[in-house]
Amino acid sequence: MTPAPGRDELRAHLVRTMIAGDVATPRQNNLLHYRRMAAGNPYYQFGLELKPSWTERTVLEMMVERCGVSPDPRHLYGDDTIDPDITLDTLEAMGDRIGLAARRRENVVIATGHPATLTPLYQAVARALTEAGCRVLTPATGWTYEIETGYGGLDLRRLVYAEHGVAMLEGDDYRTHHTHDPHPMEAMLRELSPSASGESVEAKPDIWPDLAIADHGWAGAAGQAGIDTVGFADCNDPALFAGAAEGKIDVVVPLDDGVSPRHYAPLTAYILDRAGLAPAS
Repeated sequence: MTPAPGRDELRAHLVRTMIAGDVATPRQNNLLHYRRMAAGNPYYQFGLELKPSWTERTVLEMMVERCGVSPDPRHLYGDDTIDPDITLDTLEAMGDRIGLAARRRENVVIATGHPATLTPLYQAVARALTEAGCRVLTPATGWTYEIETGYGGLDLRRLVYAEHGVAMLEGDDYRTHHTHDPHPMEAMLRELSPSASGESVEAKPDIWPDLAIADHGWAGAAGQAGIDTVGFADCNDPALFAGAAEGKIDVVVPLDDGVSPRHYAPLTAYILDRAGLAPAS
Protein backbone atom coordinates (compact mmCIF):
# COMPACT_ATOMS: atom_id res chain seq x y z
CA MET A 1 0.00 0.00 0.00
CA THR A 2 1.35 3.42 -0.96
CA PRO A 3 2.05 5.52 2.18
CA ALA A 4 -0.30 8.47 2.60
CA PRO A 5 1.34 11.65 1.30
CA GLY A 6 1.05 15.01 2.97
CA ARG A 7 -1.14 17.66 1.36
CA ASP A 8 1.76 19.52 -0.27
CA GLU A 9 3.28 16.28 -1.52
CA LEU A 10 -0.02 15.15 -3.01
CA ARG A 11 -0.57 18.55 -4.60
CA ALA A 12 2.77 18.27 -6.36
CA HIS A 13 1.86 14.75 -7.51
CA LEU A 14 -1.50 15.90 -8.90
CA VAL A 15 0.16 18.62 -10.95
CA ARG A 16 3.07 16.45 -12.09
CA THR A 17 0.81 13.64 -13.34
CA MET A 18 -1.75 16.10 -14.79
CA ILE A 19 -4.55 14.70 -12.63
CA ALA A 20 -5.12 18.34 -11.72
CA GLY A 21 -3.53 21.64 -12.67
CA ASP A 22 -3.00 21.82 -16.42
CA VAL A 23 -4.93 18.80 -17.68
CA ALA A 24 -5.20 17.17 -21.11
CA THR A 25 -8.98 17.61 -21.42
CA PRO A 26 -9.69 19.87 -24.41
CA ARG A 27 -11.44 23.14 -23.65
CA GLN A 28 -13.64 22.78 -26.73
CA ASN A 29 -14.86 19.42 -25.42
CA ASN A 30 -15.62 20.95 -22.04
CA LEU A 31 -17.68 23.77 -23.55
CA LEU A 32 -19.58 21.37 -25.80
CA HIS A 33 -20.56 19.25 -22.81
CA TYR A 34 -21.56 22.32 -20.78
CA ARG A 35 -23.80 23.43 -23.62
CA ARG A 36 -25.40 20.01 -23.99
CA MET A 37 -25.99 19.61 -20.25
CA ALA A 38 -27.60 23.04 -20.09
CA ALA A 39 -29.82 22.07 -23.04
CA GLY A 40 -31.17 19.12 -21.05
CA ASN A 41 -29.52 16.34 -23.07
CA PRO A 42 -30.02 13.24 -20.88
CA TYR A 43 -26.65 11.72 -21.83
CA TYR A 44 -24.91 14.70 -20.24
CA GLN A 45 -27.11 14.86 -17.13
CA PHE A 46 -25.98 11.49 -15.70
CA GLY A 47 -29.41 10.49 -14.41
CA LEU A 48 -29.91 13.72 -12.47
CA GLU A 49 -33.08 15.77 -12.86
CA LEU A 50 -31.39 19.15 -12.99
CA LYS A 51 -33.11 22.51 -12.91
CA PRO A 52 -33.99 23.90 -16.36
CA SER A 53 -32.47 27.26 -15.49
CA TRP A 54 -28.91 26.22 -16.33
CA THR A 55 -27.31 28.03 -19.27
CA GLU A 56 -23.93 27.54 -20.89
CA ARG A 57 -22.75 30.67 -19.09
CA THR A 58 -23.95 29.61 -15.63
CA VAL A 59 -22.53 26.11 -16.12
CA LEU A 60 -19.13 27.63 -16.93
CA GLU A 61 -19.34 29.88 -13.87
CA MET A 62 -20.24 26.89 -11.70
CA MET A 63 -17.35 24.85 -13.14
CA VAL A 64 -14.92 27.68 -12.43
CA GLU A 65 -16.05 27.66 -8.81
CA ARG A 66 -16.32 23.90 -8.22
CA CYS A 67 -13.67 22.52 -10.58
CA GLY A 68 -11.26 25.31 -11.37
CA VAL A 69 -11.55 25.46 -15.14
CA SER A 70 -10.38 28.61 -16.90
CA PRO A 71 -12.81 31.49 -16.24
CA ASP A 72 -12.00 33.19 -19.55
CA PRO A 73 -15.06 32.86 -21.84
CA ARG A 74 -12.78 33.68 -24.78
CA HIS A 75 -10.71 30.52 -24.11
CA LEU A 76 -12.37 28.27 -26.69
CA TYR A 77 -9.61 25.85 -27.74
CA GLY A 78 -6.64 24.08 -26.20
CA ASP A 79 -6.29 22.39 -22.85
CA ASP A 80 -8.15 23.36 -19.68
CA THR A 81 -7.39 23.37 -15.96
CA ILE A 82 -8.51 21.78 -12.71
CA ASP A 83 -7.63 23.58 -9.48
CA PRO A 84 -5.51 21.14 -7.43
CA ASP A 85 -6.53 22.82 -4.19
CA ILE A 86 -10.20 22.14 -4.95
CA THR A 87 -9.22 18.53 -5.66
CA LEU A 88 -7.45 18.31 -2.30
CA ASP A 89 -10.30 19.97 -0.37
CA THR A 90 -12.86 17.61 -1.87
CA LEU A 91 -10.64 14.54 -1.38
CA GLU A 92 -10.57 15.45 2.30
CA ALA A 93 -14.35 15.90 2.37
CA MET A 94 -14.75 12.53 0.64
CA GLY A 95 -12.41 10.91 3.16
CA ASP A 96 -14.41 12.41 6.03
CA ARG A 97 -17.67 10.97 4.68
CA ILE A 98 -16.13 7.56 4.06
CA GLY A 99 -14.73 7.60 7.59
CA LEU A 100 -18.20 8.36 8.94
CA ALA A 101 -19.57 5.41 6.96
CA ALA A 102 -16.93 3.17 8.50
CA ARG A 103 -17.71 4.29 12.04
CA ARG A 104 -21.44 3.81 11.46
CA ARG A 105 -20.91 0.50 9.60
CA GLU A 106 -23.14 1.70 6.82
CA ASN A 107 -24.45 -0.04 3.72
CA VAL A 108 -22.46 1.17 0.72
CA VAL A 109 -22.62 0.84 -3.07
CA ILE A 110 -19.47 1.43 -5.10
CA ALA A 111 -19.40 1.73 -8.89
CA THR A 112 -17.36 3.13 -11.74
CA GLY A 113 -17.87 4.11 -15.35
CA HIS A 114 -14.06 4.25 -15.69
CA PRO A 115 -13.04 0.65 -14.98
CA ALA A 116 -9.79 0.91 -16.94
CA THR A 117 -8.38 3.63 -14.70
CA LEU A 118 -10.22 3.99 -11.39
CA THR A 119 -10.97 0.38 -10.40
CA PRO A 120 -7.96 -0.07 -8.06
CA LEU A 121 -8.93 3.09 -6.15
CA TYR A 122 -12.50 1.90 -5.64
CA GLN A 123 -11.37 -1.60 -4.73
CA ALA A 124 -9.06 -0.30 -2.01
CA VAL A 125 -11.87 1.78 -0.52
CA ALA A 126 -14.33 -1.13 -0.73
CA ARG A 127 -11.88 -3.48 0.95
CA ALA A 128 -11.19 -1.00 3.76
CA LEU A 129 -14.90 -0.40 4.38
CA THR A 130 -15.62 -4.13 4.46
CA GLU A 131 -12.84 -4.66 6.97
CA ALA A 132 -14.33 -1.85 9.07
CA GLY A 133 -17.66 -3.71 9.24
CA CYS A 134 -19.58 -2.01 6.43
CA ARG A 135 -21.67 -3.99 3.98
CA VAL A 136 -20.73 -3.34 0.36
CA LEU A 137 -23.90 -4.21 -1.54
CA THR A 138 -23.85 -6.07 -4.87
CA PRO A 139 -27.44 -6.08 -6.19
CA ALA A 140 -28.59 -6.83 -9.74
CA THR A 141 -25.55 -8.94 -10.63
CA GLY A 142 -25.83 -9.97 -14.28
CA TRP A 143 -28.51 -7.41 -15.15
CA THR A 144 -28.25 -6.54 -18.85
CA TYR A 145 -29.39 -3.88 -21.29
CA GLU A 146 -28.62 -2.92 -24.86
CA ILE A 147 -26.90 0.21 -26.11
CA GLU A 148 -26.85 1.58 -29.63
CA THR A 149 -23.53 1.50 -31.43
CA GLY A 150 -22.33 4.19 -33.79
CA TYR A 151 -23.24 1.97 -36.73
CA GLY A 152 -26.90 1.47 -35.93
CA GLY A 153 -26.38 -1.86 -34.23
CA LEU A 154 -26.87 -2.94 -30.63
CA ASP A 155 -24.35 -4.08 -28.04
CA LEU A 156 -25.16 -5.84 -24.80
CA ARG A 157 -23.91 -4.50 -21.49
CA ARG A 158 -23.92 -6.59 -18.31
CA LEU A 159 -23.61 -5.41 -14.71
CA VAL A 160 -20.70 -7.20 -13.05
CA TYR A 161 -18.70 -6.74 -9.86
CA ALA A 162 -14.96 -6.62 -9.53
CA GLU A 163 -13.34 -8.04 -6.41
CA HIS A 164 -14.50 -6.36 -3.18
CA GLY A 165 -17.82 -5.29 -4.75
CA VAL A 166 -17.09 -2.57 -7.31
CA ALA A 167 -19.87 -2.41 -9.92
CA MET A 168 -19.02 -1.87 -13.59
CA LEU A 169 -20.20 -2.87 -17.05
CA GLU A 170 -19.00 -5.79 -19.12
CA GLY A 171 -19.76 -6.46 -22.80
CA ASP A 172 -20.28 -9.63 -24.79
CA ASP A 173 -16.54 -9.53 -25.38
CA TYR A 174 -16.08 -10.01 -21.60
CA ARG A 175 -14.20 -6.75 -21.42
CA THR A 176 -15.18 -3.94 -19.09
CA HIS A 177 -16.55 -0.78 -20.69
CA HIS A 178 -16.61 2.95 -20.05
CA THR A 179 -20.10 4.33 -19.49
CA HIS A 180 -21.95 7.53 -18.61
CA ASP A 181 -25.28 5.70 -18.24
CA PRO A 182 -27.37 5.92 -15.04
CA HIS A 183 -29.36 2.78 -15.96
CA PRO A 184 -27.16 0.21 -14.17
CA MET A 185 -27.31 2.07 -10.85
CA GLU A 186 -31.05 2.50 -11.31
CA ALA A 187 -31.29 -1.29 -11.75
CA MET A 188 -29.27 -1.83 -8.58
CA LEU A 189 -31.56 0.46 -6.61
CA ARG A 190 -34.71 -1.13 -8.01
CA GLU A 191 -33.56 -4.49 -6.71
CA LEU A 192 -32.87 -3.00 -3.29
CA SER A 193 -36.13 -1.05 -3.15
CA PRO A 194 -38.79 -2.51 -0.83
CA SER A 195 -41.53 -1.48 -3.26
CA ALA A 196 -39.86 -3.38 -6.09
CA SER A 197 -39.69 -6.56 -4.04
CA GLY A 198 -43.27 -6.26 -2.81
CA GLU A 199 -42.09 -5.92 0.78
CA SER A 200 -42.94 -3.06 3.08
CA VAL A 201 -40.25 -0.59 4.10
CA GLU A 202 -40.63 -1.92 7.64
CA ALA A 203 -39.98 -5.46 6.43
CA LYS A 204 -36.87 -4.49 4.47
CA PRO A 205 -35.40 -1.43 6.18
CA ASP A 206 -31.71 -2.35 6.30
CA ILE A 207 -30.84 -2.97 2.65
CA TRP A 208 -31.04 0.52 1.18
CA PRO A 209 -27.58 2.14 0.70
CA ASP A 210 -26.50 4.80 3.15
CA LEU A 211 -23.67 5.92 0.88
CA ALA A 212 -22.70 5.67 -2.79
CA ILE A 213 -19.10 6.08 -3.91
CA ALA A 214 -19.11 6.40 -7.68
CA ASP A 215 -18.72 8.47 -10.82
CA HIS A 216 -20.62 9.32 -14.02
CA GLY A 217 -24.22 8.09 -14.20
CA TRP A 218 -23.71 5.65 -11.35
CA ALA A 219 -23.22 8.63 -9.01
CA GLY A 220 -25.93 10.73 -10.65
CA ALA A 221 -28.58 8.03 -10.28
CA ALA A 222 -27.65 7.44 -6.65
CA GLY A 223 -27.79 11.15 -5.83
CA GLN A 224 -31.11 11.52 -7.63
CA ALA A 225 -32.48 8.69 -5.47
CA GLY A 226 -31.60 10.64 -2.33
CA ILE A 227 -28.58 8.56 -1.31
CA ASP A 228 -25.58 10.33 0.18
CA THR A 229 -23.16 10.32 -2.76
CA VAL A 230 -19.49 11.12 -3.09
CA GLY A 231 -17.67 10.77 -6.37
CA PHE A 232 -15.18 11.84 -8.99
CA ALA A 233 -15.70 13.88 -12.16
CA ASP A 234 -13.54 15.28 -14.93
CA CYS A 235 -13.81 18.87 -16.08
CA ASN A 236 -15.82 17.81 -19.15
CA ASP A 237 -18.49 16.16 -16.97
CA PRO A 238 -20.42 19.06 -15.42
CA ALA A 239 -23.53 17.16 -14.32
CA LEU A 240 -22.22 15.90 -10.98
CA PHE A 241 -20.91 19.36 -10.12
CA ALA A 242 -24.33 20.78 -11.00
CA GLY A 243 -25.89 18.09 -8.83
CA ALA A 244 -23.66 19.20 -5.96
CA ALA A 245 -24.67 22.83 -6.55
CA GLU A 246 -28.31 21.73 -6.32
CA GLY A 247 -27.70 19.68 -3.16
CA LYS A 248 -28.19 16.24 -4.74
CA ILE A 249 -24.54 15.14 -4.62
CA ASP A 250 -22.56 15.51 -1.41
CA VAL A 251 -18.97 15.66 -2.66
CA VAL A 252 -17.51 15.80 -6.16
CA VAL A 253 -13.73 15.50 -6.53
CA PRO A 254 -12.52 17.16 -9.75
CA LEU A 255 -9.74 15.24 -11.50
CA ASP A 256 -8.67 13.88 -14.84
CA ASP A 257 -10.22 10.42 -14.67
CA GLY A 258 -8.26 8.96 -17.57
CA VAL A 259 -4.61 8.82 -16.49
CA SER A 260 -2.63 5.69 -15.63
CA PRO A 261 -4.19 3.74 -12.72
CA ARG A 262 -0.93 3.79 -10.78
CA HIS A 263 -1.05 7.58 -10.54
CA TYR A 264 -4.19 7.36 -8.39
CA ALA A 265 -2.44 5.32 -5.68
CA PRO A 266 -1.35 8.39 -3.65
CA LEU A 267 -4.94 9.75 -3.82
CA THR A 268 -6.23 6.42 -2.57
CA ALA A 269 -3.83 6.46 0.35
CA TYR A 270 -4.79 10.07 1.14
CA ILE A 271 -8.51 9.25 1.18
CA LEU A 272 -8.06 6.19 3.39
CA ASP A 273 -5.77 8.06 5.79
CA ARG A 274 -8.28 10.91 6.05
CA ALA A 275 -11.05 8.33 6.68
CA GLY A 276 -9.04 6.67 9.45
CA LEU A 277 -8.84 3.49 7.38
CA ALA A 278 -5.15 3.46 6.46
CA PRO A 279 -3.66 -0.02 6.99
CA ALA A 280 -1.34 -0.41 9.96
CA SER A 281 2.31 -0.10 9.00
